[in-house]
Amino acid sequence: MNVIHTKIDGPVIIEPRIFKDTRGYFFESYNKQEFDEKVAKVDFVQDNESCSTYGVMRGLHFQRPPFAQAKLVRCVKGAVLDVAVDIRKGSPTYGQHVAVELTEDNHRQFFIPRGFAHGFAVLSDIAIFQYKCDNYYHPEAEGGISILDESLGIGWRIDLSKAIISEKDLKHILLKDFYSPFDFIIQTKVYDNHK
Repeated sequence: MNVIHTKIDGPVIIEPRIFKDTRGYFFESYNKQEFDEKVAKVDFVQDNESCSTYGVMRGLHFQRPPFAQAKLVRCVKGAVLDVAVDIRKGSPTYGQHVAVELTEDNHRQFFIPRGFAHGFAVLSDIAIFQYKCDNYYHPEAEGGISILDESLGIGWRIDLSKAIISEKDLKHILLKDFYSPFDFIIQTKVYDNHK
């Protein structure tokens, strides 16, 4: 697999090696040993899948410590714009984001470490989105930043007046009103210990 480092330390884009022939294609979507060596040592414990139509926006979600989650995400049908926002207190890139288009054709995956808020917008008629998490879902630890927060400068590539957003996600606060439970130094040390 090819690992593409982003402008923010932590999130990386992963491109698998794809083998094509007259029958179609084959690729290894996850290999723990290679992932541990090239990205980070992460023990994924839960796989999730969502199906959404064009214009659906989900996010920007995270779980508070001690139930924080790192995620490995991909789009297996359709296309999404996937975004990770740095919410690590004291980070030199706090409030900045990385956006990547994930599609059924490019087979890219996006690794989002703990300390980032995550969300996506559906760019195709329908999208099936899968993600691995390294911690179990805990509803009491849910948190979020407004997916419509203009200060984040995210170009969502859809008409926001026609976006489909849940009531729950519409209630998330703006980044300026957010007090982060993630510490950049602690998160970096934890991340480094897992390399």
